[in-house]
Amino acid sequence: MEKLVSSWGNNVKALPHNYIFPPELRPGNNLKILFTTNIPVIDLRELENHHHRFQTIQKIIKASEEFGFFQVINHGVDINLMKETRKVMKELFEMGDEYKQKLYSEDPLKPCRLYTSRPTYATDDNLHLWRDSFIHPCHPLDQWQHLWPQNPTKHREYVGACSVEVKKLASRILRLISEGAGLEIEYFEKGGLSGSMLVSLNHYPACPEPSLTLGVSKHSDPNLITILLQDYVSGLQVLHNGQWIAVEPLPDAFLVNVGFQLQIISNGRLQCCDHRVVTNSSDARTTAAFFVAPLDDSFIEPAQAFIDKYHPPLFKSFKYKDFRSYYIAEKGDTEVVMESFLA
Repeated sequence: MEKLVSSWGNNVKALPHNYIFPPELRPGNNLKILFTTNIPVIDLRELENHHHRFQTIQKIIKASEEFGFFQVINHGVDINLMKETRKVMKELFEMGDEYKQKLYSEDPLKPCRLYTSRPTYATDDNLHLWRDSFIHPCHPLDQWQHLWPQNPTKHREYVGACSVEVKKLASRILRLISEGAGLEIEYFEKGGLSGSMLVSLNHYPACPEPSLTLGVSKHSDPNLITILLQDYVSGLQVLHNGQWIAVEPLPDAFLVNVGFQLQIISNGRLQCCDHRVVTNSSDARTTAAFFVAPLDDSFIEPAQAFIDKYHPPLFKSFKYKDFRSYYIAEKGDTEVVMESFLA
């Protein structure tokens, strides 16, 4: 397909003009920044030790306050399932153009579709990202799985099984956050606050001029919490204290990041963080981002546990669907979006 980067990106020696970002937005020399050791790595197995449980929960809270990102290991998801899911993800983008044409759509209302650049490709202002994505809802699984493609033949099996396990992991992490932050343990299981999950399979082909373009531009996630399954190719960068830092993909780990809704519910205590994806000239990168989000009509507001006379509500109350619509309209501009929902 002429629009999908995975169909033609390996055959060009220079970037097309509509993939070249303005100088102030290009990664430039930041492609070569070193991996940071600051993004916390949290061993969830330590929760099994009574003496380490409190400390581990506080590590999650501190990471969410300072970075908005952390990696988890010994998380309980089967390692072989992770490997098979990565394999089938890559197979999807290696399918023939005729088959990918059947999956491709620029209709943002279509729940299961393959697209390129951004979900709003048709209104991209002729500046595209070096990325193809395949998205579909994945929770509740029995409601959506029949809409997924039948090829690759193992897609439904492995992505489905992985979705179930990731949803369990997300629920576990949200319970730990609730416990550490003084909320009811089941706070995020009420009112549909974590009732939806969408998976986005993202493919970033090797790029002939990676210093001039981006796989994903700077943004924060609009949902509650995101769980990222990576391969072994780096590319994710997080903005921390005004500096871009590279996140090293750890074998068999999941990356967790705070979304806008978690920042709002915590009244600003937990921080969503701007991040982006850079490309490279030698290796393709493929990831699966599982976006756990409220249901459309879920009511979002700062939780009472974070409010007192010294800490008034920082944000308005709203329905999640209204926030998401505004986020899309503003193309994920963090400052504009957050300012519009301040109290």
